Amino acid sequence: MVDRMLNMASSRRKFLKGAAALTVASSAPGIARAVAARGGTKKFAYVGTNTGAVGAGSNGEGIYRFEMETNNGELSHCKLVAKTASPSWIAIHPSSKYLYAVNEVANYNGGNGSVSAFAIDQASGDLSPLNTVSSEGAGPAHMSVDASGRFAFVANYGGGSIVVLPILDGGRLGEAVDVHRDNGSLGGQQAAHASPGSFAVSGHDAPHAHMIQADPQNKFVLATDLGQDRIYVYRFDTQTGKLAALPSAPFVSLPSGDGPRHFAFHPNGQWLYAIQEEASTIVCFHYNPATGALASQQTISTLPEGFAGSSFASEILVSPDGKFLYAANRLHDTIAIFGIDTSGRLRRIGEASTMGEYPGQFQIEPSGNFLYACNRRSDNITSFLIHRETGLLTFTGQYTPVGSPGSIAFLP
Repeated sequence: MVDRMLNMASSRRKFLKGAAALTVASSAPGIARAVAARGGTKKFAYVGTNTGAVGAGSNGEGIYRFEMETNNGELSHCKLVAKTASPSWIAIHPSSKYLYAVNEVANYNGGNGSVSAFAIDQASGDLSPLNTVSSEGAGPAHMSVDASGRFAFVANYGGGSIVVLPILDGGRLGEAVDVHRDNGSLGGQQAAHASPGSFAVSGHDAPHAHMIQADPQNKFVLATDLGQDRIYVYRFDTQTGKLAALPSAPFVSLPSGDGPRHFAFHPNGQWLYAIQEEASTIVCFHYNPATGALASQQTISTLPEGFAGSSFASEILVSPDGKFLYAANRLHDTIAIFGIDTSGRLRRIGEASTMGEYPGQFQIEPSGNFLYACNRRSDNITSFLIHRETGLLTFTGQYTPVGSPGSIAFLP
């Protein structure tokens, strides 16, 4: 039964990839015209990878630098610029002078993970190490930098904690100024909204912080906990870095077992979209920027109607113009595409094969012209032209080899 299911899944992926390849071939002249009209320069792109046992899903060696051609999306001139342990998530400082990476390990200073800081050479794109500090929890999976550039936020998946690190003069990281460890009840092993026949079960054995980021006003900080099926909201003190839980409603709960993973704000700052890993759903919230309150408005699947079986949703992003939303599916190996209406609600437009397996993260480069999918199990990054009017994606035909890519980030 399992072999037959795997063969069916493999056949489906081959069909989707073949269809996408035909689309590329038939629309190549259109892509060429579109990218030529947009003009081009080169920008630096950085890819963080999973390192460790080669052949066991950790084939990277650290952080790689690429040059991105903005008129056609090509990534070239690959260079390993930092050999560091499992920098699976990277973030760039608002000044573009520094790059920060989680080290998704559990053997730093007594069972913790760590976070590494680097200075960026603006001419070459090379990285120079600044320092490394404890993440105050095992297995950090996500980090972000506040709008002022004074603090970095880290979510420790293995340790079930979130931490605030000060950013010192010269870009170095200081020791944690605040640590919160999640406590409380856990969600169920089976997602309440999983597809029929789904075995997408993970993460409900303990609290697992998965993402942390400040809101667009830099007033509140939100953090997901997959194991607890919660999104926490904290008031953020921009002077001290301290986080204070909201007294009346410190968190909102998602359905048991659904597993909130990542979220994305709309450019208007009043809508927030949360993606659930095990249920493969998106919940649309109205967000009150004055109080930090979240009110659920809609739940919609990231998978096509009629889908059955297992898939794990991963990343979610809103287009820079606020017209479209994109969500990644692992095992299904697609980017789902949604339109956003005037109320913030979503309508499904379609999907595009990622042309690779297990896309854990994807990113839209700063101009909004191209989307890049990090296909961890295929050891490659694939790129797609974004059609601004329709939101649809067209595969550029470009595969960039990278061992176990975890995340990609671009200099503005």
